[in-house]
Amino acid sequence: MAEDPRLPAQLSWDTLTQGIWKENPVFVMLLGLCPVLAVTNTATNALAMGLATTFVLLCSGVLVSLLRKIIPKQVRIACFIIIIATFVTIVDYAIQAISLDLYKALGAFIQLIVANCVILGRAEAYASKNKVVNAFVNALGMGIGFTFALLCLGVVREVMGFGTLFGMDLFGPEFQPWAVFALPPGGFFVLSLWLFLFAILRKRGERRKEALHAA
Repeated sequence: MAEDPRLPAQLSWDTLTQGIWKENPVFVMLLGLCPVLAVTNTATNALAMGLATTFVLLCSGVLVSLLRKIIPKQVRIACFIIIIATFVTIVDYAIQAISLDLYKALGAFIQLIVANCVILGRAEAYASKNKVVNAFVNALGMGIGFTFALLCLGVVREVMGFGTLFGMDLFGPEFQPWAVFALPPGGFFVLSLWLFLFAILRKRGERRKEALHAA
């Protein structure tokens, strides 16, 4: 029997892994695509955005879970946005203090984490209905899944578009970079390839499960 989504979820291994594979925010749910396409021209930018988003996911998820019985239902969305914006501000100043070049590279997309559907969706659909530990583990899985997706794009685009990986030269001076991968159209192209590959892998996994059940 399927679990009632209105009831608190039980903590399990699936609580962590569903955000990485079954409900990957980018490759399955197609959420947060603006930063995915905009800042993944290098692996460094992709990793930084992924870690920043994960931090906000974790902190906002924990705080929303702690305050879930206090926040009135009528203003819950506004309260969630205020909580998320608080941690986004912390991340914004932290990145600016750590690396000004990285801060300029990520641009306005740091502040736009506030509007990321992944974070608000987790706060509304999971953290507001579950205990702190569950909310933390679930947010961690979603953050890992989101960071993994950004890195998948960032690595391919940097290697093909610049001939480097995390700023390190891979092919020497004779390599001719494919400039299209460093441009916005390259983001759409690489994302479509990863979505296609991810769909194939998920279909194969489902077929294997069906074959095991039928055996």
